[in-house]
Amino acid sequence: MLTMLRKAVCDQESFELSVEDTPKASNWRKDRGSIFLLTFLYVLQGIPLGLAGTVPILLQGLGVSYKEQAVFSFVYWPFAIKLLWAPIVDSFYFPAFGRRKSWLIPTQYLLGIFMILLSYNVSHLLGQSEGQKINVFALMVYFFILNLLAATQDIVVDGWALTMLSRENVGFASTCNAIGQTAGYFIAFTIFMALESADFCNSYLRFTPCNAGIVDLAGFLYFWGILFLVVTTLVGIFKKEQSDSSTQNGVIDAYRQLYQITKLPAIRIYVLAILSSKVGFAAVDAVTGLKLIEGGLSKETIAFVALAAVPVQVVLPALLSRFTAGPRPLDLHLKSYPLRLLFGFVFVAVVWWTPRVGEGGAFPHYYYAVVVLLFMIHQVAVYAMFVATMAFHAKISDPTIGGTYMTLLNTVCNMAGQWCSTVALWFVDPLSYYSDCEGTTNPLLNCYNGPNREECRKAGGHCMTYIDGYYVEVIITTVIGILWLLWLRPRVRKLQSLEDSAWATSHTQSQ
Repeated sequence: MLTMLRKAVCDQESFELSVEDTPKASNWRKDRGSIFLLTFLYVLQGIPLGLAGTVPILLQGLGVSYKEQAVFSFVYWPFAIKLLWAPIVDSFYFPAFGRRKSWLIPTQYLLGIFMILLSYNVSHLLGQSEGQKINVFALMVYFFILNLLAATQDIVVDGWALTMLSRENVGFASTCNAIGQTAGYFIAFTIFMALESADFCNSYLRFTPCNAGIVDLAGFLYFWGILFLVVTTLVGIFKKEQSDSSTQNGVIDAYRQLYQITKLPAIRIYVLAILSSKVGFAAVDAVTGLKLIEGGLSKETIAFVALAAVPVQVVLPALLSRFTAGPRPLDLHLKSYPLRLLFGFVFVAVVWWTPRVGEGGAFPHYYYAVVVLLFMIHQVAVYAMFVATMAFHAKISDPTIGGTYMTLLNTVCNMAGQWCSTVALWFVDPLSYYSDCEGTTNPLLNCYNGPNREECRKAGGHCMTYIDGYYVEVIITTVIGILWLLWLRPRVRKLQSLEDSAWATSHTQSQ
């Protein structure tokens, strides 16, 4: 749920590599129109990301199984694998139309069209229409396509930023990225969850109570779909693209460079370490928020807790940079790792405590204070590891192919979180053990998955959880995390001591 909040920061290093030694002081007023446009394009990019983050929370409230949550989690994968088609986006275009607009215009039109189409079908897919059942797979397909298009738009806008802004102002690109994506995600996740909640609207926005929120998912999708079409049309007509004189090696050369990088022994060890590093806290990262909702915490409260992470995300990278600026940035990563493993058991205690302290969905103020405080401390450990990883990527990237190198490393970083989350969600139900549906006379009812437990509840029965797979997963993943520390920590430390030549491709070494 919070993984996508960190996505905006994942791509910022690529801008920093591209703007070394700017020739003169920046003057943002010179490019204020372009800076505004870039920021707004990144806001649009954050909308599908935020909407994809709301759906698991809505599904949890509808009682879907954790296996179905795992199926839906595939919607986040396009941002983790966009490296596969990024060279194609960079290499093929219509010169008369513009290198970036050749992709931006059709991509954003498709985003708007798919949002409008989804707005007419999302109520049926969520089982909110009479006689309809929840169709998680169809929801996943729709949102996978949306995020596939958003990831493509990300590639385009990242590249356009380098030519849309003047040379002295190109450093503002990463600022536009961070502000825009965070704002877009905030609008589509936190604000939408608040306005969709009847309780929140009745408490703070209405004089007369109503059974529904001010907006629903269908209306929200339709509004942003129309806005995508309008903005794209205006950009296509009025925004002129400067000629891009940057040299391109071609799509075949780009893939050849990637292959050369993956052949390096040091890279293979590092990729193995990164891909396995997040297993130790997979259950905590992927399942805890859903378990809190299952325990009675409202979905809008979860959204506001996530909002508390935004100041941390803005401030921490700057504060932690002095610990990662030296020759051994991953030391901070390794020191933070045990703290994140410890927090697995802290959040287990919070999940166990939640249904016991909240009666009828009403929680005392001290509960919220404890949850927010623990979440903020946890985010410090998360961002310490993240900033350290990004600093190491910048340190080892071969400068002659810096963009490709950084994109590959960031892709591995994103993939590490995605595959762990999907697997963690998938195994919650198989590792759980429930009673039969008690309190009813219907022998066909059972409690083996989320929909069955919901049917049991509607029939007046109840389910007893004898073994919660979440607790089992936290124990298993923590043990794996400890083994990761024992086995791979010495190897990761050794990687930091390697000479630059160990990270250089054969093409660079031959020059």
